[in-house]
Amino acid sequence: MPRWKALPDELDPQVKEFATQLRRLVDRGGLSVAALSDRTGYARTSWERYLNGRLLAPKGAVVALAEVTETDPVHLTTMWELAERAWSRSEMRHDMTMEAIRISQARAALGEFGAPPATSATTSAAGGGKAPRRAGSAVAMPGIAGPAGVSPTIPPQPTAPDANRREGTGSRGPAAPAAPPGGGRRRLTMFLAGVVGVAVVIAAVLFLAGSDGGGKKNQGGGPSGTPSTGTSSDLPAGVKCAGAGCTGKDAVAMGCSGDLVTTAKTVTVGATTLEVRYSRTCGAAWGRITGAARGDSVRVTVGTTTERGDITAVGDTIAYTPMVAVRDATTAKACAALASGRTGCTT
Repeated sequence: MPRWKALPDELDPQVKEFATQLRRLVDRGGLSVAALSDRTGYARTSWERYLNGRLLAPKGAVVALAEVTETDPVHLTTMWELAERAWSRSEMRHDMTMEAIRISQARAALGEFGAPPATSATTSAAGGGKAPRRAGSAVAMPGIAGPAGVSPTIPPQPTAPDANRREGTGSRGPAAPAAPPGGGRRRLTMFLAGVVGVAVVIAAVLFLAGSDGGGKKNQGGGPSGTPSTGTSSDLPAGVKCAGAGCTGKDAVAMGCSGDLVTTAKTVTVGATTLEVRYSRTCGAAWGRITGAARGDSVRVTVGTTTERGDITAVGDTIAYTPMVAVRDATTAKACAALASGRTGCTT
């Protein structure tokens, strides 16, 4: 039975390629998902989503995986950047589709009211009789014969109802106001649909801004994972501690590894490599052994402070200690004690 499930068919090709590469690194390192969680500081359920293509791994998790598997983080983060752009494009298309659906639903709901029925003009006379002549029209009146024997016409005289209308009196009330044009309701419908669309977009932005995409464990420090010293404005993005606030904490979980770490000292103890790892940004150092075996351990000492890391699982080859605050990497000393009985330290 294969170890990994098939990736979803709807995944963008770049995202699928990136998830496949993550699986290769995990397989090459011989790591289980539980061991991967312990080594990187990210939750097991988060790694399951990352490796199965249900969620894009954050950059911090990618850098941590590169360090655990001894992979060049530059190439891996380049692939992550391409996958992140593809993932963002997919989310944008999904949001636009959902917005269009909601706007269409809003328009359909508002359109159920319909336009008011057109009113028919009332007739002034019942039956099929001829309509009376309009008041005020010219009427031929017999009179003195004019030129060529044509009877002259008398100028139209206002009738009583016409006179009443001119003077603003009479039995007729004021004229009814004209009905609004049929396009007014349509414009109102379009305006309301636009308001609904804007509200949907704002809600989507607020939801995405407040969502937690990291799935990262809260290790060390207070409940919020903030460093005990310094302020967030003093540290680069992703770094959670500095100086004494880093002592006893995991370098990967605190954001002190990846591009922020260098190897200050290194020595070989048998087939095992012993290193002092140093992060100037965090002002801390820690010890690490690679190519090790179960039962091997590593210690780092700065002054009177010592931290230790052990390999306890079969198949694991890497161990590192929690961090110790340092002013300079030269003050840190790492020592390894192998299960075979061999020991060694950096200078």
